[in-house]
Amino acid sequence: MTINVDDAQLRRHLRDAELPALLMTVAHLTGDSSILRDDLRCDGWLFLPQGGLTAGQREEARSLAAGVLARLREGASVPPLDARTLHRITSWALGMDTADLVPLLAEEIVPPGADAKAPGWNRDDLPDARDVEVAVIGAGMSGLLAAYRLKQAGVPVVVYEKNGEVGGTWLENTYPGCRVDVASHLYSYSFAQRTDWPQHFGTQEGLRQYFADFAKQHGLYEHIRFDTGVRAAAWDEAAGRWRLTLDTPDGERTVTSTVLVSAVGQLNRPHVPDIPGRDEFAGPAFHSARWDHSVDLAGRRVAVVGTGASAVQFVPEIAKTAGELRIFQRTPPWLRPTPNYHQPIAGGLRWLHEHLPYYAAWQRFWLLAPGLHRILEGWVVDRGHPPTERAISAVNDTLRATLTGYLRGQLAGRPDLEPFVIPAYPVGAKRVLRDNGSWIATLKRDNVRLVSERIERITPAGIRTADGAGHPADVIVYGTGFAASEFLAPMTVTGRGGVDLHRSWNGDARAYLGLTVPGFPNLFCLYGPNTNLAGHGGSIIYMSECGVTYLLDAVRHLLGAPHRAVEVRREVCDAFTVELDSASAERAWGFSKTGGWFINRAGRSAQNWPFPAQEYWRRTRRFDPAEYLHLP
Repeated sequence: MTINVDDAQLRRHLRDAELPALLMTVAHLTGDSSILRDDLRCDGWLFLPQGGLTAGQREEARSLAAGVLARLREGASVPPLDARTLHRITSWALGMDTADLVPLLAEEIVPPGADAKAPGWNRDDLPDARDVEVAVIGAGMSGLLAAYRLKQAGVPVVVYEKNGEVGGTWLENTYPGCRVDVASHLYSYSFAQRTDWPQHFGTQEGLRQYFADFAKQHGLYEHIRFDTGVRAAAWDEAAGRWRLTLDTPDGERTVTSTVLVSAVGQLNRPHVPDIPGRDEFAGPAFHSARWDHSVDLAGRRVAVVGTGASAVQFVPEIAKTAGELRIFQRTPPWLRPTPNYHQPIAGGLRWLHEHLPYYAAWQRFWLLAPGLHRILEGWVVDRGHPPTERAISAVNDTLRATLTGYLRGQLAGRPDLEPFVIPAYPVGAKRVLRDNGSWIATLKRDNVRLVSERIERITPAGIRTADGAGHPADVIVYGTGFAASEFLAPMTVTGRGGVDLHRSWNGDARAYLGLTVPGFPNLFCLYGPNTNLAGHGGSIIYMSECGVTYLLDAVRHLLGAPHRAVEVRREVCDAFTVELDSASAERAWGFSKTGGWFINRAGRSAQNWPFPAQEYWRRTRRFDPAEYLHLP
């Protein structure tokens, strides 16, 4: 290790450091835990900059770190991150014994270039391996990950992508202000970290480029068939294979594959509400996920329907130029204070990522830690509290008070907005959104009006609400989310015995571990039912990496098995669903009657994972053949 800057430069770089991560890095590099002092441990990591450390604590932490690093100048060796060090440092950071988390964290906290989740086997090294080919639907985050791991293992794989490029949601969503709401250094593959992210939260274009670069670097483009949609997939029982009907540039085509992987995600089909008169509107109208960039909004009267995650991002952008903007809201979102949401990463922090060994890994842990330990606690119902539509537990009530104070603090001069921006439902019942103050600042603009009356009808001239008021509009933008409950749609998927998957689910998708479905052999879903994280556990990439680990182990089993297919036993899936539903009923989204996309039309959550994030990691470590039927 070489720190090739003088003391003054080093201290300047440390001004930009995420101090909890810095202290953990120094303790690791020196082997000296004395820097991990109790008075420098953070308690406010969810909402406060630098974990809530005071100015005095920050200065003390920087001074301690600078003094130690100055002594590690030239040629100091970098110690490995062994289990003992990992346990010691993470226990300090979380204020709890992390022994049960150490195996998981050993795969997440790795230096650049390390890949702790690599398959560890190759088809060519397996004796008498059968012929197994895998078809993957979708070249977004999950599809690229599956293709990469299968390629590592020497398993033939083809990816079918309906678009002309990779990226999935980060290719399709191009609305103004589009960016991720998970920190950039966490919203990336654990084994393919980018140390030079330009912003704390990556923009749509930056993320699209990250996935394109990943695909190019690992030779995945040669495995992808672009502009090719999968119209139908049917299990051929006689052949023991999936038969896919493709829409290609050259017309319809049929191919087969041993294993089928759906990587189409949950949030890929825009939902436009069936409002009376919707098709009668005389002006342009489009969904945010299909943004019409040919429509100039400058000086025009724009109506936005919905105030979900996408709207909270694009509304502040279009309000800057629209002549008049009316926002139609059903329920307000809870907003999570994120001061650096739109900020570039400072030069000192970039220097630390590039030059201080393991700093990037420890910052990744700092970003991941709240989701592993703290956030889900706030979503759990305490029946002795008792739970109400205001709060479901004492912890949840504290979260409400914190977030309410944050919102009220921005309402100076506009107390009339308070009833319309502070939710009546418990925190966690719906998605909690990132915010740097731009949402309420936008609502306070002279050209913006928030409308909470129910929409009764869309007319050729605009929108009419239930109170009889007419709201003229030149353009309507739907920020109304996605058909999140319609997994694998619009494909027709036919399983064993001619069973149609969508008819079988009847709008209430169920899958074992979100991955496999009774009656559908050799079918695996990534970002399938109940694999969405409601703010706990980092990002969906974490869940996809767990799912791909399970997929690879299942493929390895098939390569050496005397049977051609595996199908999860119905009793296994049913028992899992009962366990899942029982837990969901004791979470904010299951208790509250507020509704939203966390709950499907059957009244249950087919979206969220209700357990700690490490529980999904634990359950997907190994494929258990005893849980499956073995089909000849």
